[in-house]
Amino acid sequence: MTNLDHINLAKEIVSENKETPGPLIEILHKVQKLLGYIPASIVPTLADGLNLSRAEVHGVISFYHFFRSTPPGRHVVKICRAEACQSMGSRRLEEYAKESLGIAFHETTQDRSISLEPVYCLGNCACAPAIRIDDAVHSNVDEKTFDLLMMKLSQKELEGKVK
Repeated sequence: MTNLDHINLAKEIVSENKETPGPLIEILHKVQKLLGYIPASIVPTLADGLNLSRAEVHGVISFYHFFRSTPPGRHVVKICRAEACQSMGSRRLEEYAKESLGIAFHETTQDRSISLEPVYCLGNCACAPAIRIDDAVHSNVDEKTFDLLMMKLSQKELEGKVK
């Protein structure tokens, strides 16, 4: 999609939700669900359509950790940073993941295959440390398990290209 397509989509979503009280967060969720992220090019359209400043719109996008301002990788890996996971080694796992993928949190690998994100509880505390890859939660993840999961992702990507 082009920037113009993004802007037209934003106008349509604003128009559909304009009369809802405090619609910005709901609109941002809808945009992100459709595009995978919230492009900077639509911030002026959202601000104008909702009679807000660009700073207000940007402030909401940057305040909430679940809104993305860049396109995600084909797979999103989230590492739990809650206390239970930390006590079971998630900080060590986090550093290992960053080093092995060559990216920091909120970044995407150069081949656009993986984005790495922190998450503050996956509700899997009894089996810490936990990570989420796309829609699947994985328990008791150590460095070896992380490598196996990343290898499976790579194989899945290769199989998808062969088909």
